[in-house]
Amino acid sequence: MHASFAHLLESAKESFSSGTLYVVATPIGNLNDISARALASFNQADIVCAEDTRVTGQMLSAYHIHAKRLVSLREHNERHMAEQVIRWLAEGKMVVQVSDAGTPAISDPGARLVEAVRAAGHPVCPLPGASAVITALSASGFTANSFLFHGFLPAKSGERRKTLLTWLNAPHLTVCYEAPHRIVDTLSDIVSELGPERRVMLARELTKTFETFRSLPANELLAWVSADSNQQRGEIVLIIDAAPARDGDDDSLPEHTLRILKLLAAELPTKQAASLTASITGANRKQLYELALQQKQGTGSAD
Repeated sequence: MHASFAHLLESAKESFSSGTLYVVATPIGNLNDISARALASFNQADIVCAEDTRVTGQMLSAYHIHAKRLVSLREHNERHMAEQVIRWLAEGKMVVQVSDAGTPAISDPGARLVEAVRAAGHPVCPLPGASAVITALSASGFTANSFLFHGFLPAKSGERRKTLLTWLNAPHLTVCYEAPHRIVDTLSDIVSELGPERRVMLARELTKTFETFRSLPANELLAWVSADSNQQRGEIVLIIDAAPARDGDDDSLPEHTLRILKLLAAELPTKQAASLTASITGANRKQLYELALQQKQGTGSAD
């Protein structure tokens, strides 16, 4: 080991405290994307809590680290394991928590554990590192000043479309994870609900050998992914661009259209009211849906 790096590891050890839970980010692909402090935490920890002990064991082995104790903490046992972690912390042990890749609690287990540990009065310390969300955004080239991280979209098309429709006029970027076997269907739903021209970036296999970035209008991205089965594999991040500025706002709608929408929305579900108003007046259905939704939210009512 290079002397200066060995010094870094030795220096990092001084930052750790007993009775503390350390939430540690790990590489999302390239194993070199690890911090000296993260490596030191694995060496120092009394217990390492892993989403999958096999995955974490292989990672630690690549760094020639043998954890003192490696235990499983997954979504299905997180609440139960939180009680055990709290007992370990009360005994003065140092506990590290990792997910299979990236930052714990970001669409991965971890949030319930942190909540329970904090409620029990024990310190929680994050060790920052890789995150697929930020990695994808940093190389997207999209210029909106804000973003929404949604995590995984609903698996069923109907629910997915409802979610997508809420971003029709979003002034922010939207970042989602998607499973490879659903990517074509999801892009098809984006075309249907947000329009064929909405720009979307596919960021796939980040930091890995087949890392791919592709930014296109939604219909072109759908065609590209559909034509290449290789783009339907691996870990996928989707970034949906902010909605383009509209030529006019809701005030540009004729008064009689607004009046019809208001009357129908008071009696019918939002989507049905928007569809009927569009049929009667010829106005844009999605614009009417957004307006009706805003009106109902403003009055505190819901379908």
